Amino acid sequence: MDSSCSDERKHAEPSDVRDVDVAATLKPVSLSDEEARSLRRKIDWHIMPFMCIMITFMDKTTLGEAAVLGILEDADLSANQYNWLGTIFYFSYLAFQYPQNLALQRFPVGKWMSINILLWSVVLCCHAACKSFGALFAVRFLLGICEGAITPGFMIVTSMFYTREEQTLRVGYWFLMNGFAVIILGFVSFGVLHTHTPNFMPWQWLMVITGTITLVTAVLFWFLFPDSPTSAWFLSAKERAQAVQRIRVNQTGIENKHFKYPQFVETVKDPKTWLLVFIAGASNVVNSLTNQRQLIVSQFGFNAIQTTLLGCVDGVVEILTIWLGVRLASSKYIGRAYAGTLMYLPAILGAILVSLLPYSNKVGLLFSYWICIFAIAPFTIFLGWVGSITSGHTKRITTNAMVLCGYATGNAVSQFMWQAQYQPRNHIPWAVITTTNFCSALGLLLLRHILAADNAKRELEGRDPEVESVHVVRLEDGVEVKVDRTFLDLTDKENRNFRYVL
Repeated sequence: MDSSCSDERKHAEPSDVRDVDVAATLKPVSLSDEEARSLRRKIDWHIMPFMCIMITFMDKTTLGEAAVLGILEDADLSANQYNWLGTIFYFSYLAFQYPQNLALQRFPVGKWMSINILLWSVVLCCHAACKSFGALFAVRFLLGICEGAITPGFMIVTSMFYTREEQTLRVGYWFLMNGFAVIILGFVSFGVLHTHTPNFMPWQWLMVITGTITLVTAVLFWFLFPDSPTSAWFLSAKERAQAVQRIRVNQTGIENKHFKYPQFVETVKDPKTWLLVFIAGASNVVNSLTNQRQLIVSQFGFNAIQTTLLGCVDGVVEILTIWLGVRLASSKYIGRAYAGTLMYLPAILGAILVSLLPYSNKVGLLFSYWICIFAIAPFTIFLGWVGSITSGHTKRITTNAMVLCGYATGNAVSQFMWQAQYQPRNHIPWAVITTTNFCSALGLLLLRHILAADNAKRELEGRDPEVESVHVVRLEDGVEVKVDRTFLDLTDKENRNFRYVL
């Protein structure tokens, strides 16, 4: 370890309370293994249901369902205009991603998400009043802004309440609820297809129903979803301190409400960050199937009702593959990169078969398409990994923003490859999906190699006992207190005792 850096930390002036983690001044408490397990169960029961409900009714699947419920004909949309409705959502998501992450750092996380969910529900209901491309374009743009707060918010909350070993499974649990969304909306779509109301189309009913559910969810979030372990309403004062003590092993702290420009610069200059952005973009090209899946299946030769019901199977496959993927990733013998790569293998095979099988073999095409859904699991694994290899709150929210910008870019540009001239075989889109899945798998393996090499270097440096000791922090009233180094809000580069999980 660099001696000058070590000496500087040993003899530094007391830190200002604004520079450290919000949990820094909490009094340390004892925590037995049984208490830790009981506390984790309590956190699970009060947090996971909200995240799972919210992901279930996120808007990603409603546009795809609306495609077979009459929105194309009712709003007189061309194939290119329909693609733009999927793209503009992600462009606005991309444009407002960093402002949303800054807001998540500055304001209480739960409250900020609640406001965005409320606005989102209103915009979703407004879809029903839109009968032109321009009107739908506007509401889709607004929807992307609102939804931009949800995934990064959940990533922050997951890293606040769970250890790094637990985060992959928890991210997997709330992310696989996208599969339940497909199933539930499939049955809702099947129901509204049989409604016959004058001047109100089935796709409009779908928007109103999902918008109303989202509105109720926003109210529940405002009153019941916690902002952090230090203020969670369902934890006693002792349990809050224990919750902080439980995630101390992360070496990442909980949060710091003050933006630190040096951490921002470090994030932008870190090559690892840009590899994360690349993986996020490449792995989400396949996500263009979200808006195209109903059209693709119908082109295989299935009617509207069959396509709607078969869409429920998409959700089942998504649930099972994500569950399998995060289980593999949580195994100490496999890890994140290898689990993601394993899930990409059948997905790549499926994409190749969809493009090469005879078009008369619609059952074979359908099953090959379902195998392609395996490619959704690696991104879920990746999201959980991002939060566990990044430390320093400003660096974490900046990394989250950049990664989700990559996510939005991959989703946005991939919409344009589904052109009318490629139908019905869509050879070009399937070739692009195959290539990006392969590149994403290589990216995961490269990331693992970089992190493993850095861990090995840090092990050779050894640990300095004095650097691990407590530090002095000056509170607002001038009182100086000793704070565990874990809560100094250091980045993963600054904290040489930090080890990257693989």
